[in-house]
Amino acid sequence: MTYTGDVVPGGPSDRRDLPRLTIRKACVGTTANNVYLLTCARTGAQLLIDAADDPPRIMSLLREGGGRLDVIVTTHQHWDHHRALAHVVASTKARTTAAGAADADALPVMPTRRLSHGDTIEFGDITLDVIHLRGHTPGSVALVYDDPQGHTHLWAGDSLFPGGIGNVQEDPERFASLLGDVQTRIFDVYDDDTWIYPGHGADTTLGAERPHLQEWRERGW
Repeated sequence: MTYTGDVVPGGPSDRRDLPRLTIRKACVGTTANNVYLLTCARTGAQLLIDAADDPPRIMSLLREGGGRLDVIVTTHQHWDHHRALAHVVASTKARTTAAGAADADALPVMPTRRLSHGDTIEFGDITLDVIHLRGHTPGSVALVYDDPQGHTHLWAGDSLFPGGIGNVQEDPERFASLLGDVQTRIFDVYDDDTWIYPGHGADTTLGAERPHLQEWRERGW
């Protein structure tokens, strides 16, 4: 099975099997949000990134991974990334819900963990690092899995996409903040083979995007 990351709303998920972690990507809703299910290969513990929409599809995705859900992380406060959050929390009794501290109060379900830069999240044998990226929203977070037998995997929410950073509504201060964080906390830290899983659309790698950083800075978006 070859992972491409190409998914469409209501369509099948795409699956990537790492030695210790299985990654499933699905697309939901009218704004074509990506939803990611991470499954610990040994224990079956699972973490969901962005309960964005379409609760039945998300519940189906959970069943693909074995049905259990331990952690839900919401990458940021925008409505299209948490429309199904209350339903999924109620249906699964996930023990941990998490979001960036500065976005937590805007969510429909108050998280049990408020995340800060440098935190870690554990489920089963898997540890994810938390990166705080300021600009798209005040509390946007990305999650990083450093595969001990391969390259790094990074879930960026709406802060980094193929071709640029996330929307900052043409605010120059927010643009400088987000691009600064993306450069110093992602590009300056991780290698070119780091795989980027965004909140919408196709995946990319840092190597594909790195040559364009100056171009992004000059165009201002």
